[in-house]
Parts: sequence; C-alpha cells; structure tokens
Amino acid sequence: MRVETNHDKVNKKAGFQKGLKDHRAHRAALFDNYDSIEEGGIRASSSYPRDLDERDNDKAVDSLQDRVSFLKKLTGDIHEEVETHNKMLDRMGNEMDSSRGIMSGTMDRFKMMLV
Repeated sequence: MRVETNHDKVNKKAGFQKGLKDHRAHRAALFDNYDSIEEGGIRASSSYPRDLDERDNDKAVDSLQDRVSFLKKLTGDIHEEVETHNKMLDRMGNEMDSSRGIMSGTMDRFKMMLV
C-alpha cells in the first residue's frame, strides 16, 4: 500500500485547481448569445434574430448540443472529484478512529503507571 505524501496531495490539488480554472474559462463561452437563464429556460437575447432560417436553426442546435456535451463532461468530472474527496474523507475518518483508539490505550497505560 502506497502512502500519499504531502507532495502528492499538493500536486493533486494543483491539478484540480487547473481543471477548475479551465472549466470557469469555458463558462462564459457556454452562455454567450443568451441574456439569462430564467425559470429553467433560456431566453434568447434581443440581438438574436427571430426569423431564423433552417440553416441558422441547425447551427444553433449544433451549438446547443456542443454545450450540453460540455456540461455533461463537466458534471462527470465534478462527480469523480466528489467521489475522490468522499473516499479521502472516509480514509481520514478511519485513521482518526484508529488514532483515537491508540491514544486511548496509551492514556490507560499511562494512568496505570501513575497509580
């Protein structure tokens, strides 16, 4: 079993932060041409032409498909990160329980020495 060092943790955190920055950088691109998201729907901006011909409509659908794919990948990445953190927290909890047991045993032996 390999023990994770502080250096490994720093590298892992730096990788996560870089990925987070990449996702934030793409966020603006996700919602360009839209003023806001209201009540679960997307409202087109006023500069967006109302009489789209079929070709423009196909382009818009393709763009939305790309954005949905990106969001799907992003949510998958978030899910993986949450799973990793949950596993790490579980390990830390188990290690704390183990340490608490060792400390309790040590304190009991120390008390016996003083009596």
